[in-house]
Amino acid sequence: MSISTIILISLSISAYLCDEHNHKYEDSEEVVLWMNTVGPYHNRQETYNYYSLPFCRGTKPSIEHHHDTLGESLQGIELEFSGLHINFKQNVPKTPYCEIDLTMDKLHKLGYAVLNHYWYQMYIDDLPIWGIVGEYEENGDSKTFYIWTHKKLELGYNGNQIVDVNLVSENKVKLEKDSKLQFSYEVEWKPSTTDFESRFDKYLDPTFFQHRIHWFSIFNSFMMVIFLVGLVAMILMRTLRKDYARYSKDDDMDDLERDLGDEYGWKQVHGDVFRPGENRTLFAAFIGTGYQIAVVILLVVTLAIFGELYTERGSLLSTAIFVYAATSPVNGYFGGSLYARMGGKKWIRQMFASAFLMPGYICVTAIAINVIAMYYHASRAIPFGSMVAVACICLFVILPLNLVGTILGRNLAGLPDAPCRVNAVPRPIPEKRWIMEPAVIVMLGGILPFGSIFIEMYFIFTSFWAYKIYYVYGFMLLVFIILAIVTICVTIVAVYFLLNSEDYRWQWTSFWTGASCSFYVYLYCIYYFFFKTKMFGFFQTAFYFSYMGIFCISLGLVCGTFGYVGTSIFVRKIYSTVKID
Repeated sequence: MSISTIILISLSISAYLCDEHNHKYEDSEEVVLWMNTVGPYHNRQETYNYYSLPFCRGTKPSIEHHHDTLGESLQGIELEFSGLHINFKQNVPKTPYCEIDLTMDKLHKLGYAVLNHYWYQMYIDDLPIWGIVGEYEENGDSKTFYIWTHKKLELGYNGNQIVDVNLVSENKVKLEKDSKLQFSYEVEWKPSTTDFESRFDKYLDPTFFQHRIHWFSIFNSFMMVIFLVGLVAMILMRTLRKDYARYSKDDDMDDLERDLGDEYGWKQVHGDVFRPGENRTLFAAFIGTGYQIAVVILLVVTLAIFGELYTERGSLLSTAIFVYAATSPVNGYFGGSLYARMGGKKWIRQMFASAFLMPGYICVTAIAINVIAMYYHASRAIPFGSMVAVACICLFVILPLNLVGTILGRNLAGLPDAPCRVNAVPRPIPEKRWIMEPAVIVMLGGILPFGSIFIEMYFIFTSFWAYKIYYVYGFMLLVFIILAIVTICVTIVAVYFLLNSEDYRWQWTSFWTGASCSFYVYLYCIYYFFFKTKMFGFFQTAFYFSYMGIFCISLGLVCGTFGYVGTSIFVRKIYSTVKID
């Protein structure tokens, strides 16, 4: 092969990739059809390489695809060139491009794919296309399998850009041993009035996401917020007003009112209420990670509202990874400062715990799922290079930034600032009714926050586990704010009753009360799996419950942090405004 030929081929490949990135084509210029994955329709995440089934390629030379983003690689997107001749604005009549002999092995593979409703995905100019492998007919106890062998591509263009892609599967052929399957394709170009910026609108489903039930759930949650804020305000005003009135009276009346009962029980634990809880390292790591995840959610959702991240493959996941790494100082600052205020001495251990708490759990889960994916030869198996990239991000970005945040937090906000001094000897906790036990308060505290978000959970789950593109991030941001307010209010009320029963173990109780919302979300995940989906098989089941575990633990850390922070402000407020003898 001559040097000029090699240069010509290199320039041609560069032209393909350039056109695909700037989305502008000249007349008769090559348009690349990428084949992505194939898998069971009901198991969206169980995907395999398209050519793992006995399909065949076109006659054009192969082009290698490189992942544009880390998120694209982690999501198991493996594009392979179809080998089909497609040129911009040039129609192609029905043209055979390959033929296969249907051996027994190939027959079994295609028959299994048809039986399990296998579908495949392709891309043209970053626009996704879906097609079904085939269908079957039941004849008593036997089944007859058919496969679609003709792909008709209807491409819409506006100026020099592709704005619409449709696939029509035709020519249903019966699967029989030792027969020949001839695959063909057809391309039809049509002018379109769709703007390039709006070409993804056809993939959205406004009737689903903007249904009146969705609006009603938002309104219902908003009313819950008004009720809870009013309840907390009433408790706060009632408590402080009676305290001010009490201390304005003479000493005899003060002593008399002190003996009235449980109404003033929370004042009796002023010497222990700011005593650091157990497991300070873990607690500080939880709070710091919760702060960081909350900031990540706010930033990513805001970027998604204005940036339309759903239009690029893997862009949402890549953005989340980048934002999480960049916000590591938030984790270090709040976790390190809290640990210092609690009197912790082993701050380096706490810093490592905060830095690797969430990434470590995600990596362990991902490795376990990766082993299963490799056993199944699924495209979800994460490439070794991507795993190395994630490890480098953790070691060389997240850890140093977390260290910076920890040092700043310890020096700027690490001094103890409790409004009451802590007694040297802990006060015994008196017996109380069972409903005032921390475990009972924790389990009851998660019901209302879950009630404020469970309808939104349905829309989020459907977009991730089914074939919907979630785009109403404004709703998500509003629901997230509502969840924060509801969690804070519920936790404040729960801790108020806990302190009123003279139990000063409010730090962990406030965290777990807020975090318990994730327990009910996981129960809803179980319900959703069995009653709202048709998923099957060990791989998809393991994938579903593992990644729902990551989602619920992240949600629990965020809600637990909301609960603790809100309650901490409340507790400091009520104990700083009363006279302690």
